[in-house]
Amino acid sequence: MLLKLQKQPGLRLVMGAAIAFFVIGLIFILHRYYSFYASFDQGIFNQVFWNGIHGRFFQSSLSSTLSTNVVHSGEAPTVYYHRLGQHFTPALLLWLPIYALFPSPATLTFLQVTFVTAAGLILYALARHYLEPPLAAMITVSFYAANAVIGPTLSNFHDISQIPLFVFGLLLAMEKRAWWLFWLLAILTLSVREDAGVVLFGVGFYLILSRRYPQIGLAICSLSLAYMIVLTNVVMPLFSQDISRRFMIERFGHFVDDKEASTLEIIWAIVSHPWRLVVYLVSPVGAKIKYLLGHWLPLAFIPAVSPAAWTIAGFPLLQIFLQQGESRLAITIRYAMTVVPGIFYGAILWWSRHPKAFKPSLRRFWVICICLSVFFSFTANPSRTFYFLIPDSVQPWVYVSLPKQWHHVSQLRPLLAQIPPDASVSATTYLVPPLSSRREVLRWPALQLRNDARQLINVDYVILDLWQLQQYQAAFDDDRQLLQQSIPVIDQITGSQQYGIIDFKDGVILMQEGVTSNPQATAAWLAFRQEIEKVGVRN
Repeated sequence: MLLKLQKQPGLRLVMGAAIAFFVIGLIFILHRYYSFYASFDQGIFNQVFWNGIHGRFFQSSLSSTLSTNVVHSGEAPTVYYHRLGQHFTPALLLWLPIYALFPSPATLTFLQVTFVTAAGLILYALARHYLEPPLAAMITVSFYAANAVIGPTLSNFHDISQIPLFVFGLLLAMEKRAWWLFWLLAILTLSVREDAGVVLFGVGFYLILSRRYPQIGLAICSLSLAYMIVLTNVVMPLFSQDISRRFMIERFGHFVDDKEASTLEIIWAIVSHPWRLVVYLVSPVGAKIKYLLGHWLPLAFIPAVSPAAWTIAGFPLLQIFLQQGESRLAITIRYAMTVVPGIFYGAILWWSRHPKAFKPSLRRFWVICICLSVFFSFTANPSRTFYFLIPDSVQPWVYVSLPKQWHHVSQLRPLLAQIPPDASVSATTYLVPPLSSRREVLRWPALQLRNDARQLINVDYVILDLWQLQQYQAAFDDDRQLLQQSIPVIDQITGSQQYGIIDFKDGVILMQEGVTSNPQATAAWLAFRQEIEKVGVRN
């Protein structure tokens, strides 16, 4: 192996980049989790995996809190809610044996970094099919430096992190004409989630348009489209009505006038209003150009002139551009990863036709672009991973230093340890992941759920990190509003003796149902409450 690396400097560069990406990424994302900056989605996926190893596949009380029954109908969350009604993700079953060996939210962070690192190595093999080692290595280094790769990797665990791995593998299998593997990876790609067929449809469309394998391309397009339509209109509604009553309306509700719409109705609304389609496709112009530039930057903007990149990545881009909401155009969140395979494969194909363009001047420019991409990935502070290095706000000043946060962690952990592993609990967002390996867990301010006996119960414990809200409330509306809402609710549930305060440290309050409050813990809470009132929750 060492001899092979010595003979192939391109491979040596790729292995160095892959190791650096894996080690540095794993350090930062694990630090994010252990310093209590992993948030709600990490808890959802961990509870899904935890329920899975106990035979309750895809069930989650945390996901239930986001369901249309809770959000729109006001029902209580349930522990037996099947998340497949929100997102159809059978591919997660592949990793259940690994989680069973190491059942922890940290295992999911390890899996995510591993998926993306492995995807880069497969990308190098794919690039080598067309290109010489130095050029193939540059493309792979660009992958590890891409904002659309770094940001989503350093976030909470998400199902889309599997897509680059499966799609790069599928494209490599196509180039090698290993059709059994191609179709296996096509099925795995579809099983990532209900809208992964959009990515696969782009691949099929390219195969038709390029005339390389038109029959296979037609089959891929037909399979993808049929799968998405049947899944979202027939299969997922068997579990819940979330796809039509919530997700389609939240993302594409600007195309319809109703409060409920199926995917077929959304598609018809889009294609039957072409002018509205054009308007939403291009506006806001500046934000969408910036989004494209972010994808092109690590590859020295080559995908902008690659027909194949536009063909394959065009459909995931279309899906993102037609959605509503600001977060869709954030290149550091998970949806950006759906665009990555088409962008990079398109760059490979462009370079295969223009190998002589790989001149020293372009190489230097490319290196500058890679460095800028890494710099922008860092300064974007994806998912607050670099909270201890970059202030979250300058005006007003919001910054939590590393010693300050770890001191808080040392005060917080003994309170978490007082909650039995089988007890039901409600917690603030950043405390949900470490408490999510249980059947009954909610996000504050929810206090009630239906258990396996279908009984409506109050949670046994409530733990709230008010200190964290206090640090960020000056600049962030959500934190300020939750802090404002939490204080009177705590007063109400403790004043009525529904819950008793059993411990309080460093702005973290622990309450238990039906017990008498600890006098010392109550005094500490009242002192903290007075401190908040004295300083004032900013309006």
